[in-house]
Amino acid sequence: MRFFGYLILFALIGYALWPYYTVYRLDAAINQQDASQLAELVDLQAIRANYKKRVASGADAIFPSGDPDSVMNWIRQNLERLGDAALDQAVTLPWVHKTLRDAVTRATGQSPPYLLAGIGFAFFESYHRFLIRIGDLGQGPTHLRLSLVDGHWKITDIVP
Repeated sequence: MRFFGYLILFALIGYALWPYYTVYRLDAAINQQDASQLAELVDLQAIRANYKKRVASGADAIFPSGDPDSVMNWIRQNLERLGDAALDQAVTLPWVHKTLRDAVTRATGQSPPYLLAGIGFAFFESYHRFLIRIGDLGQGPTHLRLSLVDGHWKITDIVP
């Protein structure tokens, strides 16, 4: 019985350390000149979806959804369509690479950027979400959200 207790304890410790290993891999990927090594650590569709949610909530504040036949509703629908196309073009792997490098450089002042030196906070939000803050609060930090996707920790949101 004691053996199973230790086995469960080691499994929990391993699970708790797993996203930190991904952060270490992310640090190595950011220091590369190309973004190819970063590809396996990023879920671009999830990042685009999160940006789309933020844009849509902003559009709701400016163009409230009321009468479906109104001009405001027509403008809102066109903004949503244009926004989707713009996000697909703007949120790419090179953009993620550049955004992360710029955030780390801004937080540390180092070139080449070292992610581990720029992290102000890194811990679990829930069992399948991990939050990383690059920089200090009040100094314009960048937040990364890692999520457990298909058995791998991947970046699913970036909030500069």
